[in-house]
Amino acid sequence: MTYVFCAYRDWALKLYQLLSKRHKNMVLIKSPKQLTANYVEKINPKFIFFPDWSWIVPNKIVENFRCVCFHESDLPKFRGGSPIQNQIIRGVKKTKTTAFVMNDKIDSGDVLLKKSLSLQGTLDEIFQRMIKNDYEMINSIIKGNFKTQKQKGVASYYKRRKPEESELNFSKSKEHIYNFIRMLSDPYPNAFMKIGKHKIVFKSATLVNGKLSIEGEIK
Repeated sequence: MTYVFCAYRDWALKLYQLLSKRHKNMVLIKSPKQLTANYVEKINPKFIFFPDWSWIVPNKIVENFRCVCFHESDLPKFRGGSPIQNQIIRGVKKTKTTAFVMNDKIDSGDVLLKKSLSLQGTLDEIFQRMIKNDYEMINSIIKGNFKTQKQKGVASYYKRRKPEESELNFSKSKEHIYNFIRMLSDPYPNAFMKIGKHKIVFKSATLVNGKLSIEGEIK
């Protein structure tokens, strides 16, 4: 059997490297230009995995192949874009990685698997947990160890965050500022503020015993 793995960010490419050691027949697609119906038809994969994808998948692919998306929320909660950021800024500390079959509606397909995911710590730490979850879930799906079921509960939807929404409001609490900065560390559009002719970009933050420390640069 052959599988397709669609991803482009560093953390997801690390996941691909782990999976490709175990599954030699896994094809990597990093660009929407590569993801065409003709190309996928030639590969004829059993599954197409989307752990990290920011573009619309052609309907012809979704309708004719089993496309499995990995979404960092306990679906049907927090459907839509920027699920990590939209949860962190609302105080969510524990969520799920949900593997579901894609259809023609946003994040609404049948669930295959869920695994717990902590949203505490740095984004790098969250990415490491995502790699572990996705690695285990993809291997389980390939083995057939999953149970397809409809999503249950009340759905909520949030839009993908825009770069201009990264401007920081220092009138908020220390915890809010900490969460805002850490959820927007690289590779996302970093938190920032403007002072006169300058722009301060915040790269990271820590909050220990009520003391907030921030690392940034002036542009």
